[in-house]
Amino acid sequence: MTRSQPIVLRSIDEVRGSVRAARARDASVGFVPTMGALHEGHLSLVRRARAETDFVVVSIFVNPTQFAPHEDLARYPRPFDEDLRLCGQEGADVVFAPDAATMYPPGFAAFVDVTGLSERLEGAFRPGHFRGVATVVLKLFQIVLPDIAYFGQKDAQQAQVVRRMVSELNVPVEIRVCPTLREPDGLALSSRNRYLNADDRPKALALYRALAAAAALVQGGERHADSVRQKMRTVLESIPGVIVDYAELVDPDSFEPVQTLHSRVLAVVAARVGSTRLIDNAMLTC
Repeated sequence: MTRSQPIVLRSIDEVRGSVRAARARDASVGFVPTMGALHEGHLSLVRRARAETDFVVVSIFVNPTQFAPHEDLARYPRPFDEDLRLCGQEGADVVFAPDAATMYPPGFAAFVDVTGLSERLEGAFRPGHFRGVATVVLKLFQIVLPDIAYFGQKDAQQAQVVRRMVSELNVPVEIRVCPTLREPDGLALSSRNRYLNADDRPKALALYRALAAAAALVQGGERHADSVRQKMRTVLESIPGVIVDYAELVDPDSFEPVQTLHSRVLAVVAARVGSTRLIDNAMLTC
């Protein structure tokens, strides 16, 4: 079925008015925050929101506060017209697409820090990243006031930062974390995959293969975390051009490293493939 394009709103007052009108009709509100460059992973979140709520808002905002000065803010893909078409295809009602001045007016000085959790792994390699994420997500929640917000498991640490923020700041929104979607060969869908050239694309599979190797070891009875860590790192380092940032086994709630495997642990990897930095993760059940 062909759907019409969603309404594009640029201002905070417009979004609040649109949501207020939906609530006057007793509609529940689902929200999918994105930075655009939408792929099937994002679209699966929109579909989930469409199935579970009455009024679906998607935000498209490349958030400058979660990029360090040396990162890829300037070249981050912004195919807005195609993103809008895809949002309409999946039944989104509203696309909120503010500019940076709307979200961060002159003199903006209020930020959200989820300490501890935000300083490990991604936080250590990207200082300030989760401060920017937590701040923009809380602002978006305050603007949209959704009943349910949808995030992807691929960004597992980000999702946990948001969960912790919502819990500890008493934000009245339910967080749904949906499964990672992958290409047929296992590569996790990511907006940054479009940076991979023809030579780098096969090398990027090293992340998935490292996670698969970890899962095989655990399924085979290995319970020493260091052995599994070393296996993941060996797989990653065996591919020329793949530079490892980390290959870790962590508690899925605290993201602290574990030493002995029991119950559920999260395997997390990050590596640079050519000029592209990728992350991935998998839950391992012992």
